[in-house]
Amino acid sequence: MGCSRSLHLASLRAQTKAPLLLLTMITVFTYFVYCLSGCSSDGAAAGATMPVLYSQRRAPTALLPAHVTAAAAAAAATDTGRERRSAQPAARNISTFNNFGIKKFPQAIIIGVKKGGTRALLEFLRIHPEVRAVGAEPHFFDRNYDRGLEWYRNLMPRTLEGQITMEKTPSYFVTKEAPKRISSMSRNTKLIVVVRNPATRAISDYTQTLSKNPGVPSFQALTFKNVSTGLIDTTWSAVRIGIYAKHLENWLQYFPLSKILFVSGERLVSDPAGEMGRVQDFLGLKRVVTDKHFYFNETKGFPCLKKPEGSSKPRCLGKSKGRTHPKIDMDVVLRLKEFYRPFNQKFYQMTGQDFGWE
Repeated sequence: MGCSRSLHLASLRAQTKAPLLLLTMITVFTYFVYCLSGCSSDGAAAGATMPVLYSQRRAPTALLPAHVTAAAAAAAATDTGRERRSAQPAARNISTFNNFGIKKFPQAIIIGVKKGGTRALLEFLRIHPEVRAVGAEPHFFDRNYDRGLEWYRNLMPRTLEGQITMEKTPSYFVTKEAPKRISSMSRNTKLIVVVRNPATRAISDYTQTLSKNPGVPSFQALTFKNVSTGLIDTTWSAVRIGIYAKHLENWLQYFPLSKILFVSGERLVSDPAGEMGRVQDFLGLKRVVTDKHFYFNETKGFPCLKKPEGSSKPRCLGKSKGRTHPKIDMDVVLRLKEFYRPFNQKFYQMTGQDFGWE
């Protein structure tokens, strides 16, 4: 009788505990499912509000070896402030995109000539809101071509839609390989050549050399192979650059005349707004740079930009511009001008412009 009673009580206790155990299991399972669904929805919501900026996610550092996390931290510190680049489709490989626009190959290049007024032209153009230009001369198509087009493009400033990318390197005009190389990049590139009376240009070139090396021979000694016969030394770069017709022949093998604008260095001084009007038209820009931007600096002998908004003083070219030329014997100058005369005439005919150097 006692054993039977004990078994009966044990059975009752088991029957009482079974519902409690089942309830506990259901509660735990429900909580587990709730947590999973909550995490999933939180992740979805985060994804909706925080778009993925890069295709590759970083692995959690806690899961990586210590030496890897240390290297990653060092790399992250080194990369702070650097521009991040995303992979681009092959069809769009001519531009590097970033948050402020795109880096493009220049649509226009000032290709020459040295001591013709190229720096002045570039500075005047940079006033225009639709022009973005490299300040320093890249010298890509003459000295740095082996670095590759990607290196060249990365030198360019960022531009927005409607803006023009430009650069200037005056030595391109006299570099034999430059026309073919630029044409290989784009035959649609617009080219600007600033020319000046070649005799005056040669003297200006010599003046610059003299300022850097006072021990160079005299202008006369460098100009003539033989002073008595008056034979000009065309191997001297200061003389050779001024044979514009010869250099232009090389460019016309790769570019039509319609893609080249010839700017008068003399008119850029006497009428900067007029020449800038022609340049802006050639580039397809609205005539924003006008008379209101210039004043003539009597001390320097060339136009300067009026005080830009937000600046305390007007903007003129540096001390290296407008140097006083050394005194050259007039007979030497006349002989040099006579040497250039037939080349100038041919240049006028080739360009359809009379620059009035005679």
